[in-house]
Amino acid sequence: MNSIWKKPVSVEIVTSIHKDTVVEYLGIEFLEVGEDFIRGRVPVDARTRQPYGLLHGGVSVVLAETLGSCGALYACQPGHKVVGLDINANHLRSATSGWVTGVARPVHIGRTTHVWQIDLSNEKGQLTCVSRLTVAVLALKG
Repeated sequence: MNSIWKKPVSVEIVTSIHKDTVVEYLGIEFLEVGEDFIRGRVPVDARTRQPYGLLHGGVSVVLAETLGSCGALYACQPGHKVVGLDINANHLRSATSGWVTGVARPVHIGRTTHVWQIDLSNEKGQLTCVSRLTVAVLALKG
């Protein structure tokens, strides 16, 4: 299978661009960059739980958008960036501890838009959230 990446990408690269951002603050870790996916995870801890002790749904969305946006950024042509247009998330199961891991894969890679599917799972491999992200691909200004 051919790689979808149009720019150099690795766990180290995507980690480095998130220094001093919400991604770093929440403890999100990038785990793997495959031929057509990016995998990362978020801890379920005091930073990421809501008052009932569950992983906050918004944190699931932050993980999903982070993974999908990274995928889109590195799958678009050099000289371009991506910005989010729409994201949705269906929360299927709660998580109260451990890690929630997400995998982002493209549904559509177009010239001006991408659509990415992001599936989040708990440590037992059970789906906790499914999300779909649409981004716009924009040319960088000179």
